[in-house]
Amino acid sequence: MMRVQLTLDKLLERAVDLFPERELVTKLPDGSVHRYTYADAYGRICQLAHALDGLELEAGARVGVVATNHYRHFELYFGPACSGRSIHMCNMRLPDHHFVHTIEDADDEVLFVDPWLLEKVEANADDLESVEQFVVLGEEVPETDLEPVVAYEDLLEGHPTEYEWPDVDETAEYGMCHTSGTTGLPKGVPYTHRAMYLHSIMCGHTDANGIGESDVVLPVVPMFHANGWGLPYAATFVGAKQVFPSVHTDPEAIATLIDEEEVTFSAAVPTIWLEMAEFLDENPDVDISNIERLTVGGSAPPESLIRKYDEEYDAPIIQGWGMTETSPLGTLSTLRKEVAELPAEERDEYRAMAGFPVPGMQVRIVDDDGDEVPRDGETMGELQVRSPWVTDRYHDRPDETEASVTEDGYLKTGDVAVRNELGYVDVVDRDTDMIKSGGEWISSVQLENELMAHEDVAEASVVAVDHERWQERPLAVVVPTDGASPTADDLEDHLAETFPSWWLPDAYEVIEEIPKTSTGKFDKKRLRDRFDVVLEAESDAEAPPEAEPSSHDDADAPEL
Repeated sequence: MMRVQLTLDKLLERAVDLFPERELVTKLPDGSVHRYTYADAYGRICQLAHALDGLELEAGARVGVVATNHYRHFELYFGPACSGRSIHMCNMRLPDHHFVHTIEDADDEVLFVDPWLLEKVEANADDLESVEQFVVLGEEVPETDLEPVVAYEDLLEGHPTEYEWPDVDETAEYGMCHTSGTTGLPKGVPYTHRAMYLHSIMCGHTDANGIGESDVVLPVVPMFHANGWGLPYAATFVGAKQVFPSVHTDPEAIATLIDEEEVTFSAAVPTIWLEMAEFLDENPDVDISNIERLTVGGSAPPESLIRKYDEEYDAPIIQGWGMTETSPLGTLSTLRKEVAELPAEERDEYRAMAGFPVPGMQVRIVDDDGDEVPRDGETMGELQVRSPWVTDRYHDRPDETEASVTEDGYLKTGDVAVRNELGYVDVVDRDTDMIKSGGEWISSVQLENELMAHEDVAEASVVAVDHERWQERPLAVVVPTDGASPTADDLEDHLAETFPSWWLPDAYEVIEEIPKTSTGKFDKKRLRDRFDVVLEAESDAEAPPEAEPSSHDDADAPEL
């Protein structure tokens, strides 16, 4: 067979060849809308590649991008990579010392930054020793202390709109993202051309995201977060129309874009769709019924949210699981034939799971000895994965690489999961978020999902707090819906319908807002710090069943 290099320039050239007039639309922060075509974008990407040549960036050099989702960021997804360099997608939501670490760790030589994000970069500019050139993503440079600095449009001006792409090896790095650093300094994950090429093919598979040329794709997930979940690359490969929201957290702007641009596919963390549901309830004139599927990742959506989008908006939610290390897509709650034929209530249980391994992803769940656990939907273990788009190393972190990758090439994810006989994976918790009470495990995720199914609860997070007798006990933190005042008794009664008494939280806290991480997940570390208490031994909780650690055969334990 022909030996063809699987590189990103081929994704781009296919879109330009077959769909040159297909639109890319951006809603900018000032409310204006920018529209152009794949053909227009290609010319500017070529100009960008020439500009990088002019900056004397060598092959393999990294450029950092501090930006939200818009057409200039899209151009940066391809310009550096196709010309033999690498894009480092920087997470500006990280704490300053983590933000600086990621840029210095990547050794970014040029830093592209949105004008509305200049303050973040300016505050840390003195520590960005690797950066030799700043580029403001706009038509002009606003007042700034950054130097040397140039406007993006000035950088591109005058360069040819054609470029002879170099012969890049498919195993070469095209990009890098960093983990969010919740348990230490963020780790760099380098991606290869081959990995994203294959990931893009998978995204178009009918048993994955099913993205095709007739779709209108809106990536609400930030493009600095795990390759924008691969959506800009996958949508380009098939020539789909793309819509970029520029602002990731405004439900009104996102809902309006879905309505006006007839979006058929979108993706975001559950908090976005929770906030969207509140907005749609208050604004019934906004119509999102053209959505054919919504992918949710980052944390599990409650079944109540899945049902709401089904019944009220005719916009089905597909739960997904992935990591920065997996490019990121690993599993999706697509319905295999046997599940699709089940009654609606049973189908919803499957749709709330992490899902079925996408084509090309190998999955196993192992115990502490490295042996695979039974596929019984109950026995917990660590989720491990292997695929052409799963990283086999961290950037300049040999010790952590050795600790994270098994001898037979599986990545240790750190997620605690179960798997049933049909192959569906249910991520029960992060190993750092599981609650070990009296030698038995309690899943914070399952408690959170059930709490959010309560009509008076908008958001919920459950964390472990120290206990004098049981070592750890769950504490629930909830945000009420508008006008509601849920009591501890209300929430306790609700949870007691599903879980044994020893699972039930020993305390309930009602707050106005749950802190979020840089990627929109509930920040449990900050919650644990805030509620740093030791519960007294006189807990009313029933004692956990007598069992060895990691045993889960108690008859009263809920089915997973």
